[in-house]
Amino acid sequence: MTLIRHGDTGYPVEAIQRDLARHGLDLAIDGVFGPATEAAVRRFQREHGLVIDGVVGRKTRRALTQGDDPKALRQIDLVGAAETLEVDLAAVMAVNEVESRGVGMHHGGPRNGEPVILFERHIMRRRLEHHGVSPVEYERSHPSLVNAKPGGYIGGHREHDRLDQAAYLHPTSAIESASWGLFQIMGFHWERLGYRTVGDWANAMAHSEARQLEAFVRFIEADRALHRALKEHDWRDFARRYNGPAYAKNDYDTKLAAAHRRHSHDLERAA
Repeated sequence: MTLIRHGDTGYPVEAIQRDLARHGLDLAIDGVFGPATEAAVRRFQREHGLVIDGVVGRKTRRALTQGDDPKALRQIDLVGAAETLEVDLAAVMAVNEVESRGVGMHHGGPRNGEPVILFERHIMRRRLEHHGVSPVEYERSHPSLVNAKPGGYIGGHREHDRLDQAAYLHPTSAIESASWGLFQIMGFHWERLGYRTVGDWANAMAHSEARQLEAFVRFIEADRALHRALKEHDWRDFARRYNGPAYAKNDYDTKLAAAHRRHSHDLERAA
């Protein structure tokens, strides 16, 4: 679903305004996402414990039309993450906006309620070797699951099908070879991040977006340089360390800086 935010116009905005009015928020139904509509969205998000960013994404839209999602990330979760990391709330909100995929759980379909994942076949090959298992036979019989080259993605909920197939080959390597949840953290980090077993990691990722955020907090705490970059709002260094050398191509640093400025301003205004 396309994000709908301040400055947008047309029928999608009008539909959101009607949903907001249905929830008791008084505003004009004019199809213009102006200050009044943004204020109404923020009030709705606050009342329903959602992330308060004034933007209508999938989770806000879902709450408007279907009710609250117990697995959805909430503002109080971001507050807790900021306190744990000893950084300002706007910084955590900026990272959540830019670095997360916006949705950590599948909604609807055969994988409803399961975490969003992306299975990496080249990582599966490495993890098999890490566990003392030769990948050669599997590369021949299952090249879409075990391969020296990245790729083979089928996307969406079907990535779980790939994970399930890989688990028949080697369950631990399969879980370690997927990126999980809102922040798409690779499963092979589980031990470094303090999870007791790889199964505990997978269960945490399936529990809720709040637990996925907790994994992200652990990921930041485990890297002093990354943590320092976040504290100091050094978005270029943060993006380089979190996203790798492709960060500049995708403008992650400028997007993070812009999101931080906007959230800082909004939080000050709300206070």
